[in-house]
Order: sequence, then structure tokens, then C-alpha cells
Amino acid sequence: MARSVIQVALVDDHQVVTHALRTFLESFPEIRVVGIAASGEGLLEEIGKWPRPDVIVLDLLMPGGIDGIETARRLAAQHSGIRIVALTASTDDARMNAVLRAGATGYVRKDAEPELLIRAIRAVHQGRTFIDPSAAGDALLANRVPELTPREVEVLREAALGRPNREIGEKLFVSEETVKTHIAHILSKLALQNRTQLVAYAVKHRILSLDDL
Repeated sequence: MARSVIQVALVDDHQVVTHALRTFLESFPEIRVVGIAASGEGLLEEIGKWPRPDVIVLDLLMPGGIDGIETARRLAAQHSGIRIVALTASTDDARMNAVLRAGATGYVRKDAEPELLIRAIRAVHQGRTFIDPSAAGDALLANRVPELTPREVEVLREAALGRPNREIGEKLFVSEETVKTHIAHILSKLALQNRTQLVAYAVKHRILSLDDL
């Protein structure tokens, strides 16, 4: 069972940012900041000294030998139970896709409304994916995409909501193997690699609304 308090660590090389974030996040009674690092290297060195975080809020553009994407990759490999929310000023779609592939399940731009970050932290802590709709708007698909069938749209929506194949099959009255086949076809059609990217696609094309995440 998830703890009632969500333990969060912050990684950003600007002290003004981390101080403001800590003050803001801890204004919510269910969130406690347990550690702050100024670089990816600092996070990986210090994380074992802190109470174990549930969620890491990670800047992507930091000084040092490794950036946020590589930090996310190493963190996911070494601490698989910890969720990652990328928080960045970058508008680079390639960087967003890269950090999602590296293991992040949340992505929020720094110019977003602050409440979006809270929603992202809560969502990833519950095992779901959260993509800032403004970031999803131009991400993933520079070219025109093939149309999905109505059934594929149904499966896409359920998968993007984080439901397992068995549950999707029960809801849509099809077998689990049929759901797997649909998802494989959807990923192939859209040139996507995983369910996290499906969330961004679903938000972009209004298959999901922000309230669904």
C-alpha cells in the first residue's frame, strides 16, 4: 500500500527553484521533500542517505557530466520503484521522448500552472503516467499519422489510462491476447515504443482529457 505521505526529492541546479518548489510542495500536507540535489551525479550519490523518495522531480538541463535523461536512465536501473517526473523549461520534443524512454512517467514544463506539478506527482505515485498537455501538443508526431480504427481508439484510451490488458479485455469483452494484438498494432501504426508515449499521443489527440490523468 502507498504511504499516506508522498516523499519527494528535487533535482535542479538553481537553488531559487528548489527552495520555491520545496515551499510550494510542502504546503500540501501529503507531500514531504526528503532531499535536494543540484546535479544528476549529486542525486545518485546522495539518494541512499535520504529517506527513500517515492517521486523524483528532475530537471533535464543541468551542469555536470550527466544530464537529466542519463540521470533518469541510471535512476530507473538502480532504483526501479522510484517514480520520475521531468520538470523542464525545454520545448524540445526529442528530449521529452528520450526521458520518457529512459524511465520517467511524468513530464511537466516549468511554465505550466503549479497545480499541474502536484497532479503529476500524485499520478506517478499511484503508478500512472502524467504528461503536461502543452508538452504533448507538438510531441511525438511530426508527420501525419495513420487513422486508428474505433476499436483501436478504445484500446488506446484504456491502455493510456494505465489499465492492464486483462482488465481492458474484460471491459471491452475481448480476450487478453486480442488486447495485446491491438496494442502492438497501435504502437506500430503510430511509431511509438511504449505505453508512456501512448499517453502523450492520447492527450495530444484529445482521446484523453487532463481530468482523466
